[in-house]
Amino acid sequence: MSEWLLAYVALGAVAGFFAGLLGVGGGAIMVPVLALMFVAQGFPQEHLMHLALGTSMAAIVFTSVSSLRAHHQHGAVKWSVVRTIAPGILVGTFAGAQLASAMPTKPLAIFFVVFMSYVSFQMLANIKPKPSRQLPGSLGMFGVGSGIGALSALVAIGGGSLTVPFLTWCNVKMHDAIGTSAAVGFPIAVAGTLGYMVGGVAGNDLPAGSFGYIHLPALAACVAASMLTAPFGAKAAHKLPVATLKKIFAGVILLLLARMVHGLFF
Repeated sequence: MSEWLLAYVALGAVAGFFAGLLGVGGGAIMVPVLALMFVAQGFPQEHLMHLALGTSMAAIVFTSVSSLRAHHQHGAVKWSVVRTIAPGILVGTFAGAQLASAMPTKPLAIFFVVFMSYVSFQMLANIKPKPSRQLPGSLGMFGVGSGIGALSALVAIGGGSLTVPFLTWCNVKMHDAIGTSAAVGFPIAVAGTLGYMVGGVAGNDLPAGSFGYIHLPALAACVAASMLTAPFGAKAAHKLPVATLKKIFAGVILLLLARMVHGLFF
């Protein structure tokens, strides 16, 4: 078990550094690597993706707090937007986690791979939506929040790859869109974590140390390491060619996705 704890620490350190460097959630790295680690440890096939997604979502609870605080201190969070979108976020994310808990591992894995491949190609092409409209009303924001929350829960991300494009499309300045997205990431993570906990309570043959679909040893080790390395990534963002690194990161994600598919299906 000790060697796997060290592997979780290493994963958390890498995920935290890239989260700080590129402003992306650690789930893009954590989910495929955790899935492969769980395969290697002989965890039940039917729970592999659920545990990887649930554990990654729980890790975002901790990392999102520090990100939210940093953006708030810089005045980059539009709290009026957070308040109007949060109800839909909470409902959609919890429902999405429940849906994911009910899905078999392989269809869930396929959905994750397709969506994260789309996000990776967006990074490679540096696609950014052009501002073309204003923010919708309360009902519209509830609907958008529900959609963002549901998708975020299904792929265990903090929602940045969905929230930032939506806000910039609605004429929110990029700086404020990123900060507001960081704030929205917290309710996404909390609702998603609760959803995976509840969804996995009745699960049979879950590995030791699991609470619902949250694998606690992996969670503790990944969080401890990621919170140490995220500040170093944030500092490095001011010194390194982030645009180039983002493309490299996207390429690494695509390779990890291919490896995960091979590990789960072949």
